[in-house]
Amino acid sequence: MATRAALELVGLTSLMALTRGHPDVAIALIDGPIATTHAGLADANIRELSGALGSACDRARAACDHGTFVAGILACERGGSVPGICPGCTLLVRPIFSQPLRVPGPSATPDELALAILECIRAGARLINLSSALIPASSRSGRSLKEALDHAASKEVLVVAAAGNQAQLTSSIITNHEWVIPVAASDGSGQLAAYSTLGRSIGRNGLMAPGEGVTSLTANGGTALSRGTSVAAPFVTGAAALLWSEFPTATATRIRYALTARTARRRIVPPLLDARAAYRFLETV
Repeated sequence: MATRAALELVGLTSLMALTRGHPDVAIALIDGPIATTHAGLADANIRELSGALGSACDRARAACDHGTFVAGILACERGGSVPGICPGCTLLVRPIFSQPLRVPGPSATPDELALAILECIRAGARLINLSSALIPASSRSGRSLKEALDHAASKEVLVVAAAGNQAQLTSSIITNHEWVIPVAASDGSGQLAAYSTLGRSIGRNGLMAPGEGVTSLTANGGTALSRGTSVAAPFVTGAAALLWSEFPTATATRIRYALTARTARRRIVPPLLDARAAYRFLETV
């Protein structure tokens, strides 16, 4: 899917014409580390929350490719083949390194993810983008993650999470949480991608966004195409960041409502993101 077509599909083109995003809107990227030396990120406002990102990329190349790809969708300089939805916002990078062989991309235990969420909130995040796989939880670690998500809700920190690529009807601690916006992937026509995980909570609280053939940055300094709900999630995160940049006094609850609660719901398939309609809603209230 060409970048402009993907942005047009979900109403982001007109919103991006209004703003590049504001530095006060801090997006926490809980993912792999990112290649901060990539030319596409040269002017990005990036702050790392743990470790030296360059050496982390040397140790975990697959995770670095994943994190850099997601970061590019959000923060790459505009004008090329990469979306670069909100390059004016601040990106808080919180890498997750654990990578079981059978789990593609960055992954974490519930305890690791809970700790990362709390660190990002303390660092001033307004939004959290989660594109990592979740390793099965014990009941205790599951409680710690739920409590971290509850804390995000109490602090009005929006949480956007990839729904998963398992092509199953299921949910997780993350996608089942009422405050989280789960994101499924759509194809170029706005229809659900066959691999997207679905479930009642995903249909009730979530959105779809472009997840097929999206171009973004790679750790080796180039670009590549990828697909998946991890690719789709930053389109929703970026839309929320631009809306907050344009309506800085809006609460997180209002931004979330503009994106999700005002849209028509289906049983398990979430509606397609419509950033243009969300902007119009906020403009009139």
